[in-house]
Amino acid sequence: MIEREFPEGFVWGAATSAYQIEGAWEEDDKGESIWDRFTHTPYHVDGGDTGDVACDHYHRMQEDVALIASLGLKTYRFSISWPRVVPQGRGAVNEEGLDFYDRLVDELLAADVVPTVNLFHWELPQALQDVGGWPNRECADWFAEYARVVFDRLGDRVRRWITGNEARVAAFLGYGSGLHAPGICDYTQAYQALHHLLLAHGRAVQVFREGAYPGEIGAVHDLAHFVPASDRAEDVAACHRAYEQDVAQLLGPIFKKCYPEGLHAWIGPMKPQIREGDFDIIGQAIDFLGVNYYKTHKVSFDIGQAPLKARSEPVSAPGWGRTEMGWGVNPAGLKAVLLDVKETYGNPPVYVTENGCAFPDKPDERGFVEDWARINYLRGHLRAVHDAIQAGADVRGYLVWSLMDNFEWAMGYGPRFGIVRVDYETLVRIPKQSALWYREVIANNGITV
Repeated sequence: MIEREFPEGFVWGAATSAYQIEGAWEEDDKGESIWDRFTHTPYHVDGGDTGDVACDHYHRMQEDVALIASLGLKTYRFSISWPRVVPQGRGAVNEEGLDFYDRLVDELLAADVVPTVNLFHWELPQALQDVGGWPNRECADWFAEYARVVFDRLGDRVRRWITGNEARVAAFLGYGSGLHAPGICDYTQAYQALHHLLLAHGRAVQVFREGAYPGEIGAVHDLAHFVPASDRAEDVAACHRAYEQDVAQLLGPIFKKCYPEGLHAWIGPMKPQIREGDFDIIGQAIDFLGVNYYKTHKVSFDIGQAPLKARSEPVSAPGWGRTEMGWGVNPAGLKAVLLDVKETYGNPPVYVTENGCAFPDKPDERGFVEDWARINYLRGHLRAVHDAIQAGADVRGYLVWSLMDNFEWAMGYGPRFGIVRVDYETLVRIPKQSALWYREVIANNGITV
């Protein structure tokens, strides 16, 4: 019996990113990325792990597409490695790198799976970081040139494009806290990097429209839900600053052609340099917004938390506990995020482009994982998506993160987000219980009781 049925044509899928699964880090003339440099530098990643091999998807692509098809996925979201296609970030194109993605798209289409292609998932070519990286405004133009190369090669078959994934993370973890590549700790650079990442998004949309490529294009942002720790004025104000930093600063330029004034007044001299016409580029019409959701935060005023003086702590809904990484589990927060997009930003078409969790998977002697905690997590969040649709949010699809266990950035190979287990010694893929459950959800276009 169907408990929640989704609209006809609802898109079901799963997502990955290039650095996290491909491996082959220096094969076939691929250039060095900031993540190659970062992971090869001591003390940046737990256990000294790197993405040099990862899941070896570069050599196992056909096997992985067959796996995707066997799970009934309607779409597969993957990213393209910029330095694999344009090794120096600008100039000469690496045909062998392009050929890999050409074959991947053809394999997906032959398996009746729609490719959803993301142009940027944090893999900036190291050669561009050497001349300033994202704080250098020219990066936006170099990104547009790279986008044109990919559109020209794949645009006859790809119908859904993402300009970039989670600009906030790339900017603030890469250039603010230094937790991610390139490992720079300078919030002035972080705010400037974010502006140029948004500008790069706009420049890629311009190229897409000018080239009259078929299909749709949008951007993906990670959006959390924020609640004040109390009704004290200082907590409420801190919560508002956190929302402006992590939501309004991302969506405001796209949908309202402006940054939140209160946030820029707060950060003062750290705010980015903006040129006339930038918001017209960033704020061009897009065809959809991708929403990645993982967390709901309880926010309190904290004098020691620069630069916002706000402490954000993950909060779970009653009875849900926490994930392996200490993240809260709060499905209602996803509904709240989707309704905020509806009410504050004009109700654009939305795909939930990432949602998932890491729990301590325990494989049996066959390598099979009965991950009922993950199933409960996904079921709860799908109910929240359905509730948001019933409340008028224009949500058109849901993609689980992730297709398979993979390299989890600064945390290495510890956390496992996949619905497919990867044995990192043999690289054998084994669908977990959650993959079998998700296949039924897709087949039924809804959640069964």
